[in-house]
Amino acid sequence: MSHIFRDLLKKVGSGTHTSKDLTRSEAEQATRMMLLEEATPAQIGAFMIAHRIKRPTPPEIAGILDAYEALGPRLQVFPQTAYPVTVLGIPYDGRSRTAPISPIVALMLAVSQVPVILHGGITMPTKYGMPLNTVWQGLGWDFTQLSQAQIETIFAQTHFGFVYLPTLFPQAHNLVQYRDQIGKRPPTATAELVWSPYAGKVHLVAGYVHPPTETRFHEVFSLRGMENYTLVKGLEGSCDLPRDRTALIAVHRSESHEFEHLKLHPRDYGFAGSEVPFTTPEAYLELLQSAIANQPSELRQAAIWNGGFYLWRCGVCVDLTAGFEQAELLLSSGKVQAKVQEIREAIEQESP
Repeated sequence: MSHIFRDLLKKVGSGTHTSKDLTRSEAEQATRMMLLEEATPAQIGAFMIAHRIKRPTPPEIAGILDAYEALGPRLQVFPQTAYPVTVLGIPYDGRSRTAPISPIVALMLAVSQVPVILHGGITMPTKYGMPLNTVWQGLGWDFTQLSQAQIETIFAQTHFGFVYLPTLFPQAHNLVQYRDQIGKRPPTATAELVWSPYAGKVHLVAGYVHPPTETRFHEVFSLRGMENYTLVKGLEGSCDLPRDRTALIAVHRSESHEFEHLKLHPRDYGFAGSEVPFTTPEAYLELLQSAIANQPSELRQAAIWNGGFYLWRCGVCVDLTAGFEQAELLLSSGKVQAKVQEIREAIEQESP
């Protein structure tokens, strides 16, 4: 048993009136000890549930990210492109109600020379939804056996990278079992949304569900010196813009140090509609392949709506209208479909 960790646990787990917030360095220390399994299983489980009940503060989330940055993978390749690397932060427990749009958006960005990185793991508590890895496997991509060096090679060639936790960050993957046992997302799940497994500066995109999370993220970014980011009140906490309601987006630009809130009404651009429901992975993958092949569907419309926004936000297009036109062109020209094949061939070349 770690007596040091026990003291940190006592601090966050002493109850409503006597528990105290950790400092940033204490949160980093606690996270590091959990990742390295220097704390016992009983201590880790108790800490996770106590920390969730207390609710993590911005300095504590910053400390968690410090530990992830110190112990986790950080891709070292710096692609020759005019655009910064975009990291899409998506909940690891996947999708269970609405069809993911971010896979097509990521392809559109990669086609447009915007380097994009995503990260995730297996089917995960507490939602047990469809993880990104299932999507990639449905496209004929297998990232599960690739080393960091191999991922970096693929990223340099295709502008697309995926960090698979069980292989590249097993310490974090080993904490997944506790999510199942405590039946709740621990504060590390919040930090994962804004973790960047990249060694350089990035444009970080993350989704959220509850408005206080957005305020918390702003404070975390301020503490960590992150200036280029986009926060979306997205579908199931993802960075996918909705079509059945106003899209609420927070944008902070590093070049101007300016911050603004955007309210985009899908009906103003001809994209209002119902969200595409998620039923089974097999049905979703069929829809995804159809949209990539430019077959008319609601998922294709959602992809143009989302892709157009992100093409504009990442600097590829001068305004939203141009972004929507470009997103549609990338599908109709077959470039998105060609990118799927390019990534598949790059993975096959690197696979053992």
